[in-house]
Amino acid sequence: MDRVTGLVPGGKENYNACLIIVDRFSKRMKCLPFHKEDTAMDTGLLFWNNIISTCGVLKIIISDRDPKFTSEFWTNLYHMLGTKLDFYTAYHPQTDGLAERIIQTMEDILRRFCTYGMEYKDHEGKRPALVEKGWNPLFPVDHLKKNLLTIHPTARDFHEMWKRACDTTAKFIAEEKEYNKQRWDKSHMEPDFKEGDQVLLSTMSFTNLKGPKKMRDSFLGPFTIIKLIGKNSVEVKLTEEFSRKHPVFPVRRQPHPTRNSGSGGLPWTCEENYQGQEDPTHYLVRFKNQTADKDKWLAEDAIPYGNLHLRGFRDSRRTEQSNQ
Repeated sequence: MDRVTGLVPGGKENYNACLIIVDRFSKRMKCLPFHKEDTAMDTGLLFWNNIISTCGVLKIIISDRDPKFTSEFWTNLYHMLGTKLDFYTAYHPQTDGLAERIIQTMEDILRRFCTYGMEYKDHEGKRPALVEKGWNPLFPVDHLKKNLLTIHPTARDFHEMWKRACDTTAKFIAEEKEYNKQRWDKSHMEPDFKEGDQVLLSTMSFTNLKGPKKMRDSFLGPFTIIKLIGKNSVEVKLTEEFSRKHPVFPVRRQPHPTRNSGSGGLPWTCEENYQGQEDPTHYLVRFKNQTADKDKWLAEDAIPYGNLHLRGFRDSRRTEQSNQ
């Protein structure tokens, strides 16, 4: 389930948005027009009158973390009904790819004024109406009396056709999922984040950064992971500058600061060092996009990945001293 907003107002009610509901098995969809300004209660009433009244109470609803779907009203309503709400993570096409693809189809339908229910699906070769209900949805597979000689041959053939359509669809869906999984696994590796790791965040997740977009760094940080949320999201400890930003981010946009990235890929550079008689060695650290007055003297253990990347600085200093 997903929402499409920004549509041209139309109809007597001037609807400007659409609620997309897709059956994962048959790929049958419903497009419910509504107003973008509708509340969570309005959306729940729309869903109740058009989906639950015809399909019954659903076992699971997969949607994004839209404020209307995560509101107290929505979550409590479906908790009482026994429906599991499964919220997928942003930038995670393995979960929300179907909804996004159906939205593209819906937009194509609006352009061509076609009927989605009569369109053949490439992955199954069947129409959604035939896969989901056939001619009469009151023929349940479990209640078919196959052994009775009084069953009319046409009725038996009709039910067997519907049963074959369901079996074929289930087979193709399983093969499609396995094929997509193999292709994804060939070129992707699940990140091995754990609490306490330091990661860089993509600037695509931030919309209030200063300066020209083309002159910004690709990543910010590093930030410390304080909590793992499932397998696809992590909660990080943001600095005061980004304290109003929601601290949960998808793992696909959080690369580890690597060992061989060099000081050029770090958010800091080392300018100078000194060592007192009793104090440990301190380094004058200059952070990226900061002026010299923001430099700080820090010990090695206070610098992110300092034990790895300060070796090059110390080697260069030894070389300079030996040349003198």
